[in-house]
Amino acid sequence: MKIMIVDDEVIIRTGLAKVIRWEELGLELLEPAESAEKALERLAAERPNILLTDIRMTGKTGLQLADEAKLLIPELEVIILSGYDDFSYAQQAIRQEVSDYLLKTSRPEDIVKAVLKAKQRVEEKWAARSQDHFRQKEAVNRIFERWVINGDTEAVDPELLPDYFSRLLWDGDKDHYFQIVIVTAEGWDDSPVSGSLLHFAVENMLHDLLSCETLLEKRRIVVALSSSRGAEETVSQLRSVFQKIERLLTCSLFAALGKRVKNKEELHDSYVSADAAFGYKALISDSLCDYADIVQRKGGKTVCTHEEELELSSILLEDDPVALKSWVARLIQEQLDDPQMTRESLEALIHSAAVAARRWLNRVLAATGRGQTVEESIETGHLQLHPIVLPKDALFQRLYAIMKLYHNRLAESRATHAQKAMAYIEEHLGHDVGLQQVAKHVHLHPNHLSEVFKKETGLNFGDYVTRQKIRRAMEILKVSPAKVSEVASSVGYEDVKYFSQLFKKYTGKTPSEYREDAAQGAGQ
Repeated sequence: MKIMIVDDEVIIRTGLAKVIRWEELGLELLEPAESAEKALERLAAERPNILLTDIRMTGKTGLQLADEAKLLIPELEVIILSGYDDFSYAQQAIRQEVSDYLLKTSRPEDIVKAVLKAKQRVEEKWAARSQDHFRQKEAVNRIFERWVINGDTEAVDPELLPDYFSRLLWDGDKDHYFQIVIVTAEGWDDSPVSGSLLHFAVENMLHDLLSCETLLEKRRIVVALSSSRGAEETVSQLRSVFQKIERLLTCSLFAALGKRVKNKEELHDSYVSADAAFGYKALISDSLCDYADIVQRKGGKTVCTHEEELELSSILLEDDPVALKSWVARLIQEQLDDPQMTRESLEALIHSAAVAARRWLNRVLAATGRGQTVEESIETGHLQLHPIVLPKDALFQRLYAIMKLYHNRLAESRATHAQKAMAYIEEHLGHDVGLQQVAKHVHLHPNHLSEVFKKETGLNFGDYVTRQKIRRAMEILKVSPAKVSEVASSVGYEDVKYFSQLFKKYTGKTPSEYREDAAQGAGQ
């Protein structure tokens, strides 16, 4: 709060400036003025809140100064100092709504009391204005939310809208359009208080730099624009405005542009499209995402390939978080680089990877003879993307949890060497699952593993591997039209004749006969 002293006597104005410790009263003392005329020249620029002025000065009087000053600053508090104990002056001062009238002979403490009373009145005016502004803002927010966010245009009287949204519903060029832009800011510390202050500051600057109406949501600002600019010109203007805000507030902004609409009744549609574009915050490198660009995308890959699933299974079984993070990063980056990728297609791909990991867990549990004993511990919900969480982080966390569930709760605590071997065999049936390779995985000598395996399962190691390969081949034959040679290769047999002999030995049928019988059984 600022105070200005006005007196044509240098000894009075300098004395008042020095005798009273204005800073301790919470006041900033402006440079004293030597006349009413000099004070009036400075009022508009310096805008004091309290004026402490002599009543009789060369030129204009203090009462004339009070009159003209209040025209410039209506809320100004004026305290008159006089060397003349003249009741007529006091009467005139009261009529002019002067805050107080004191003699120059008054004690400093009396002047301080008068100034503090004036200061209190200024603060009360500020509080009342703040409350009025708050109530007005609340009313505007409610209408904005119903009209723009919820699309409830019938609940809002259209005749009242220009009163509430004068910066948006102007009577300018008829060839203008409306558009919603959703803005979020980062860069200050992560505390809720700092985040709220940052978004409040950004909202204020947007009001200063754009003709817009805003609604401050949690961690984002919904901005309603009205303009006659072209689409490219608007994007250029917004980038310029955002860069200025980022520079001044030392933060970074992300903005999602909704589609341009011609009628204010369509602002909800623009909001819905801006919200959809906002979902790409963690998916694109640009700080501005235009719905007009993403709506043309056709979608990228939605399902993991068989090769990707095999690699994932191997990583999960090896309990290798570094390899897992690398696998996830490659999978996601490939899609982020695809210009046709959509949020929906990426979400489907991520879900596909999570399901593949869950299938792996169920398979190794079944292969080790424990069924699905931890089914309740597996998070099975659809893995949805969040604007503030990177896709690779979300997927890695889900896959890492599944991997650690097996290795921490099952493999290390309860799984035997034989069970670990069985799990490895299950995931590598189409590759090398010989005794040497499996023994290396479970960290045993091949001969020792052979003995342990026979003791725990009742089967020779080689017989078990063959049984599992035939079982997998049976599963493939039931559902796939692949050639018998391809089925044989998928379970590690390059010699089709040898594979067919083994298959008949274990099932009593050739692979072709088994497929035909399975197809007939399914058709009944």
